[in-house]
Parts: sequence; C-alpha cells; structure tokens
Amino acid sequence: YADADFCISGTVDPERQLPEGPFGDHLGYYSLQHNFPVLNVDKVWHRPDAIWPFTVVGRPPQEDTTFGALIHELTGPVIPQVIPGVQEVHAVDAAGVHPLLLAMGSERYTPYQAIAAPQELLTQANAILGQGQMSLAKYLIIANHYDDPELKLHHIGDFLQHVLRRVDWKRDLHFQTCTTMDTLDYSGSGFNAGSKLVIAAVGEAKRDLPTEFADRLPDRFHCPRVCFPGVLAVQGPPAETRVSTGDAEMDRFCASYNQGDAINQFPWIVVVDDSDFTARSLDNFLWVVFTRSNPASDVYGIDSFISQKHWGCRGSMVIDARIKPHHAWPLEEDPEITRRVDAMAARGGALSRWL
Repeated sequence: YADADFCISGTVDPERQLPEGPFGDHLGYYSLQHNFPVLNVDKVWHRPDAIWPFTVVGRPPQEDTTFGALIHELTGPVIPQVIPGVQEVHAVDAAGVHPLLLAMGSERYTPYQAIAAPQELLTQANAILGQGQMSLAKYLIIANHYDDPELKLHHIGDFLQHVLRRVDWKRDLHFQTCTTMDTLDYSGSGFNAGSKLVIAAVGEAKRDLPTEFADRLPDRFHCPRVCFPGVLAVQGPPAETRVSTGDAEMDRFCASYNQGDAINQFPWIVVVDDSDFTARSLDNFLWVVFTRSNPASDVYGIDSFISQKHWGCRGSMVIDARIKPHHAWPLEEDPEITRRVDAMAARGGALSRWL
C-alpha cells in the first residue's frame, strides 16, 4: 500500500451500519438499498501529484472489464497447478463476471475406456466452486479438453456450441440449491441467497445444431429468434411471480410440447422480455440470460423428471430469463448526465488536461 496514490485510514465500528444504495452496479442494474458497516475516516493521504483514477459502472463492458482481463492474465497459468486437470477457466465479463464461469477440464479416470458420461469433470467442477472468487459462480459450464484440444474458452460462442452438441439434459445438469450467491445478484431467493448449476459435457457430438425455427408456439409466447446455432429465444408474457417458486406460464410453455416435437431440435430455449434484443448479439444473450435467472427456480425443461433426486429433461432445457418483480431494475444512462461528463472530457473541459 506504500505505492498507493491515495490512502484512506480510519476504523470500522462493528456496532454501526448505515444504508447504502441504490447504486448502479457492474452487472448492469441498480443494486437495492442495504445496510453495511461504516468506516469512520481519520485521514486521507495522497502522494504529490497523485493520479486520481475514476470509473463508471453499468452493463459490461464497464468497470470490471479491465480488472477481469488483468485477473485472467495473472491467474491463468496458476489454475492448472491449483486444480489438477483443469486447463483453463473464464469468468465471462459480458454476463457480469460472477453469473457465468466457463471451464475446460480433462477426463483422466479411465483412459482405457470410452467415456460415456462426465466423471472427473464433476470432481473438477466441485473443486472450482470451492476456490475463492470462483465460488461465486452461479452457472458453471465445463467441457473436456481432450474432446477438442484446439477449443478456447474465450471463443464463447464456439465453446457453448461445443457443449450443446454433446450435453445430455437427462444427466448433465447438477444443481446446488439453498446456497449463497453474489451480493449484487438479485435473481435469487433473497439477499446473498440463491442456487448454482453445473453443466458438464463430454464425448462425441450427438446432435447437429439447428439455425432455423418453424414449429408452433403456445399462446402469449411469440417472436422466436435464433440467437446462435442450437439456441432459441422466445418472447414471453411479463413475469408476475414475485417469489422464486416457479411460474405457471413457464410450466404451461413446457407442458405444451412433448419429447417428439420439432422444437426439441433446439437443445436450449430461453424465454425473455425482448427476443429481438436478446438475439441481436452474443453479448446481449449472455447478459440477459445469466443475470436474470436463478437456476433452481428458473431452469425448466420439456418432458422433465426427477429420478433419485436428480432433475433432468428429455427435451429442450428452457431458462426463464425474464425480469421478475423482485429483481433490480436495469441501469439506464441519463442522457443529460452523459452529455455533461462528455463535456468535461472534451477539449478545453475540466478533465481535458489529464487525458
């Protein structure tokens, strides 16, 4: 800390808390008001000619983007040493970092046998979720390095399609319920409360991914859009369920199909408030789907079942990624504030000599 440009010194009163918020956050929403500990400031120190960095928060890419890139650069070489068998991890900035973590593991238990199902990948997934900041991941999608050694996690679209060609929704969805999640993620059942989902895929490709949709949709569901091969966004009615206990409209959507219907050619369906926006770019898809869903309450499936306390589905996996009444509201820039900040940074403005 002796190299810091600024140092704020003081004490934290363990008996005192004050309300904080609502503030814009790095997930792209207005975090709600909560009580937090108070720092009683004693002094503010600074170096001569100190550099005063500042940033803005909002939907990525914003505040956390640069931090995340640096963290990946620093920790990337260490991950295989800390978690044997894990080749690489990628906390996805476009999804708000913590909501989505991708991982490349390796199946090594029985190399003399054909791999029929994820084995060591599940051990590695549990190890990942027990490591520091990675434990905040809400969705963890892990694949086997040896199925495609050239596949890179930072090529997110390619990685997701690799998984969708191989995943078996009857077997490869692994939930952790009634657990903790990131403070700023309001998709769960309460403050810091929610669930996690591990999706593990291994083996040879078992399906081709469609790029066109021609099936019917139930009443009140419309505007189908293909986000990328294998993934369909459908616009649904506004969500009205306040508590994360399931939604009758989502149940009706899934019940209107059976395992043999053509819609199941799309292994992944997302129900959203605006399907055009969601399908417009991969970044839009990642932000909408992973910041607005809580796995235990918002993952549905066509022809779903529970066997030995394991949940799966024989048809498409369906995620409810609509904004719910209990969610934080998306952050929107005030045009007037944007204009004033731009003026400060323009030539001759208050900040121009520092740029």
